Amino acid sequence: MRVVVALGGNALIRRGDRPDAELQRSNLQTAVRSLTPLAERHELIITHGNGPQVGVLSLESISDPNLSRPYPLDTIGAETQGMIGYWMLQALQNALPGRQVLALVTQTLVSAVDPAFDDPTKFVGQVYSREDAEKYAKEYGWTVKQDGDYWRRVVPSPQPQRVIETRLIRQAVRSGTVVVCAGGGGIPVYRNDVGQLEGLEAVVDKDLTAALLAETLEADAFLILTDVPNVVRGFGTPKAEPITHTTPFELRSDDYPAGSMGPKIEAVCGFVETTGDMAAIGRVDQCVQILEGTAGTIVTPNATWPLASTL
Repeated sequence: MRVVVALGGNALIRRGDRPDAELQRSNLQTAVRSLTPLAERHELIITHGNGPQVGVLSLESISDPNLSRPYPLDTIGAETQGMIGYWMLQALQNALPGRQVLALVTQTLVSAVDPAFDDPTKFVGQVYSREDAEKYAKEYGWTVKQDGDYWRRVVPSPQPQRVIETRLIRQAVRSGTVVVCAGGGGIPVYRNDVGQLEGLEAVVDKDLTAALLAETLEADAFLILTDVPNVVRGFGTPKAEPITHTTPFELRSDDYPAGSMGPKIEAVCGFVETTGDMAAIGRVDQCVQILEGTAGTIVTPNATWPLASTL
């Protein structure tokens, strides 16, 4: 099977952790150990989050007295793609001796007039107390919003239209290469009035880009791997219950937070509706069980998985 995996940012930094490099690399090693069995049996394309890392580098850039102006978000997105891509590349090469692995810096085409630029919703960076978040918002011109018990910076998150390097990714996958790409949703770019690509101050949602990439690459399965075992219906209420097998129609019948689970729901539902194939949300350490149909929240057109043809 051809499998696209969207690896959550928690694979590197868990909520409340310090963003030290060694801690992130240690966390990533754990995620790669879980992904290795998939890579041994299937064609594998891995995308990943970069929200915390973008926040760290943004703050460093803003605070650097040697810079006349901070680095823009598209450039910082490229920096984090290279950094995380290197960590993942090395971890996967060590886990899969003899297998070709490619980490590719990728761009994602968006519209410069996307309504998202008028309503920032994408969380990036570390969590703060409300007092600290408001201080940074005033000092650096950030937009901040509440994220659970904490506060974080939010930036525009336009809809992805195409991953620019899709053809290269397809060629690599066909040759048996494990590909790491579209980190953080890809670097947001648009075509200017003469058709050339330019970057934008935004962060594309990684799960929506991963779903688009999975569709374009004709993946058989699309997995969003995070730190929760299932999507929960009625989360935070006395009637809360985990969802195991469902359809896009059933999953869309509930409301989910726009800044966290909402984009994941939209991504898996959109992929299944467009392709008729399987998508799922679950824990990274259960990825094999998810593909087997025994863990996670599995979304298919008829709520049935696995199919006889995949066994």
